[in-house]
Amino acid sequence: MINSAATNSYAEINEYIKKVLSLIEKDKVTKDEADWVIRETVDNFREHVNPGFLDYRKTVTKDTQFAAVEWSDSGSTFTDVSGKKYIDCLGGFGIYNVGHRNPKVMKAVMDQLNRQALHSQDLLDPLRAMLAKILADITPGDLKYSFFVNSGTESVEAALKLAKAYSDRTTFISTTRAFHGKSLGSLSATAKAVFRKPFLPLINGFRHVPYGDIEMMRKTMESCALVGEDVAAVILEPIQGEGGVILPPDGYLQQVRELCDEFGALLIFDEVQTGMGRTGKMFAADLYGVVPDILCLAKAFGGGIMPAGAVVAKEKVFKSWFANPFIHTTTFGGNPLACAAAIATFNVLIEENLPKRAAEVGAYLLDKLQKVAADFPDKVMEVRGKGLLIGIEFHTDQIGFDVSKGMFDNGVLVAGTLINSKTFRIEPPLTISYEEVDTVVETLIRVLKSVKV
Repeated sequence: MINSAATNSYAEINEYIKKVLSLIEKDKVTKDEADWVIRETVDNFREHVNPGFLDYRKTVTKDTQFAAVEWSDSGSTFTDVSGKKYIDCLGGFGIYNVGHRNPKVMKAVMDQLNRQALHSQDLLDPLRAMLAKILADITPGDLKYSFFVNSGTESVEAALKLAKAYSDRTTFISTTRAFHGKSLGSLSATAKAVFRKPFLPLINGFRHVPYGDIEMMRKTMESCALVGEDVAAVILEPIQGEGGVILPPDGYLQQVRELCDEFGALLIFDEVQTGMGRTGKMFAADLYGVVPDILCLAKAFGGGIMPAGAVVAKEKVFKSWFANPFIHTTTFGGNPLACAAAIATFNVLIEENLPKRAAEVGAYLLDKLQKVAADFPDKVMEVRGKGLLIGIEFHTDQIGFDVSKGMFDNGVLVAGTLINSKTFRIEPPLTISYEEVDTVVETLIRVLKSVKV
């Protein structure tokens, strides 16, 4: 059924709006209110969002009349509208590095909101300038200038445009299993065919080579140079997240850096998922000792409170935008609320030493998970990761889904990766406790025992 202003009076629409607003005000809801929220959520996903989500979400019953509907969150957990609590090992695909509703980030955003929410677009806005300085100081090497965005996809788009503006080259090299976003530019760098095919042709000039294969990277760069299509930039995730938590071979990233220098190409690191302490260092670039020319950030950049991201570049790259700062713009990127959230996020990461904590807790969890995998060799193929970005790969998609569903039913949220459906991630807040980690491992053991091959 289609509702519109033509069939409903504004008064009727506003009554519905007021009911929703009254629920937003509440910390807790009654059972009747929870049941109404669940019904409305399922019905409106079916009729007005996308019914495909009801088939996809493991939280929805087979008759699509009931779903687990998230309602509140705190620390390393979230609670559904019916009051069931879950340990979050998905982390919003990596946005909750400093935890759900971190009080310092919340306070910074609320303090800024009480004074000014968005900027005029014409005057100089102070927090954007201050956050840019923080990024110049905290990112590796001589990365210096920042452009702020709202998402990882936008960060990649800006990086690609920076690379194009830097030289007259138009060829880009990405890798198989890469995920860089789904807008037309970032999708051109993304690898999965199911996302790409409906929108072909994409942006010209993109080539994909196997991730980790330095010889193929060299041959491709040589071939491009021979035919007059010199490479403008190589774009890489230091660790492939959506590809299934794929770690680079020893020395690979350093070798790519050397190749880029040899052929005059820029190196773009997409750290949308690996940045902000996730892998055990503030950035994965630090972990591998490689300085890119352009660094893409998002997801956890906004502290799990605001959608926010940035692209940070060396001066030699960014200066092509100096003459006309309006050559690439965004209305909401770098807004005061997002900048306040990002500044507070770095404060938490530094004061609570969360990158180091990710390394320590991640090593503890990885060791336990690898021991579990050894006990279930017919189901688990491999466990791998760095810091608190860990992938568990199963022998089949079905085993992965069944384990993921079983974990959810037992109060632990995980999900498969977008490129590699046999693998699901363990990507919790970096604040997760050792007790919660033990609960996650115990739950996995219990579920693996129950899943049939």
